[in-house]
Amino acid sequence: AAARGGWHTVATMRDTSRSDALVKAAAEAGVTGLVQVKRLDVTDADSVAACVAEVVAEHGHLDAVVNNAGAGFVGTVEQHGMAEVRSVMEVNFFGVVELTRAALPHLRASGGRVITVTSVGGVVGQPFNESYCAAKFAVEGFMESLAPVAAAAGVQVSVVEPGAVSSEFVNNVGLDIPALLAQAGPYAPQLQGYIDHAMRSFGSDTAQTPEQAAAPVVEALTAEKMPFRIQTSDWARTFVGRKLTDLDGSAVQTEMSGWLGQSAGADGTPARTVR
Repeated sequence: AAARGGWHTVATMRDTSRSDALVKAAAEAGVTGLVQVKRLDVTDADSVAACVAEVVAEHGHLDAVVNNAGAGFVGTVEQHGMAEVRSVMEVNFFGVVELTRAALPHLRASGGRVITVTSVGGVVGQPFNESYCAAKFAVEGFMESLAPVAAAAGVQVSVVEPGAVSSEFVNNVGLDIPALLAQAGPYAPQLQGYIDHAMRSFGSDTAQTPEQAAAPVVEALTAEKMPFRIQTSDWARTFVGRKLTDLDGSAVQTEMSGWLGQSAGADGTPARTVR
């Protein structure tokens, strides 16, 4: 999408042997000459430094960075170890910080911009996504804090918040649902409710295509002044807007309880039946 918009685009992946689909799509779109594939692992500082240095050496400058590496994880903290939490943070938060840090000197020189794909999960905490949402919350806090500082140096910063997108992201999470439910113990009914909700979301009209979710990113690349926070759909705008006006948190807690197949009281706690 960026290449179709006229950008010389460096598309990065951990395993460049898997680039065939991207290369084919670029050819079909007639933008082969604008798409270059490079290896990058955002959890490896040496890989980040090498990639940024190569891009600047080959092209002479860097105009924009789109942070879009991410990894999902489903589970609740009592049922999994700290290694999983740290792994999710490494990809979704520290990787973003590392790449942004490496790119900033070059973006200052070009008056460029940083666009980071977060999630509606970076604004609204969601059941069984504690680690993922924590990382995305951290990204949003980091970028919101960085934005005015970067702006003073001529660099614009934005976050892009998609909702459900029908891409390979969900498949790459690699969920073994029967195993998850078997290991969930006292959380099994709630986990089943969440899984049912998630399956409906990704299979509904709410879910966007990758092309629909990419369009606001490309628009931000060329906007004279980027907004700081960009949602990619009307659903995402409504969902995020509800949180930003929910001062005591009760509206979000009620909605999240509904995702688990539960009703909730006014204070957000599961409603009890009085006999």
